[in-house]
Amino acid sequence: MSIRTPQQSAHPSTDEPSVGEFASASGDLLDRLRERSPLVQSITNAVVTNFTANVLLAIGAAPAMTDIPTEAGPFARIASGVLLNLGTPQAEQREAMVEAATAANEAGTPWVLDPVAVGFLPVRTALAAELLALRPTIVRGNASEIIALAGLGAGGRGVDSTDSVDSAIEAATAIARTSGAVVAISGPTDVITDGERIVRCSNGHAWLTLVTGGGCALGAVLAAFASLDDDRLLTTVAATTAYTVAAQLAAAESRGPGSFAPAFLDHLHVLDADTVRSLAVIV
Repeated sequence: MSIRTPQQSAHPSTDEPSVGEFASASGDLLDRLRERSPLVQSITNAVVTNFTANVLLAIGAAPAMTDIPTEAGPFARIASGVLLNLGTPQAEQREAMVEAATAANEAGTPWVLDPVAVGFLPVRTALAAELLALRPTIVRGNASEIIALAGLGAGGRGVDSTDSVDSAIEAATAIARTSGAVVAISGPTDVITDGERIVRCSNGHAWLTLVTGGGCALGAVLAAFASLDDDRLLTTVAATTAYTVAAQLAAAESRGPGSFAPAFLDHLHVLDADTVRSLAVIV
């Protein structure tokens, strides 16, 4: 299928992607990302900064970890996309996140909210609510995080989900409809919704959960893809598909999470559109 440009309608009444077209468009968007090398500002947690930057470089984007006040806002205005990850929200970084989200909205820069471990931890939970009110482009989290963000649960066990993906669909739909964001629930099968459409992506491998930053780095990739087209459900599906296809290929030649992590970066780097189209499992 042809990919709509940002000047065209995001949700036309007569040209919604079919399941097969999502796979085809995922390959097309990967090619477009490689051509444009979008600049992604990642205000993310200290544990995953290096891995996130390497993932962006491997897939063909340009990382920038600009996360201090007075710089975060101006940079969000020139970035292609922004990630706000609440994994280690120190005071200065919290201020930078609000500044970046506000500036991104003013500049029309797509931004991703990753509400890491929200629910029972008061500082990040309050920050997540403040950022959600600023209307992110995309929200990405595990099932427990999405349920907690919607005010329907207390969160998981730290960064680990204690809820199933299917149990979070109601919460994800509610967030999407009230905030205008596309919501991506990560799990064995990733579920993505814009409040009306629901898409399931079933590639990937469990070793992603055993590599520090395996989930967090996906948020940065979502931001990179979001800069490529105004149908953010489409870009979120494409980013998730490319990311998880690379993980699937890396796992096939790895012995465990230690060898998987570098193999994953290698496969992100060499991934091509035809491979994405042929291996994508989207329903």
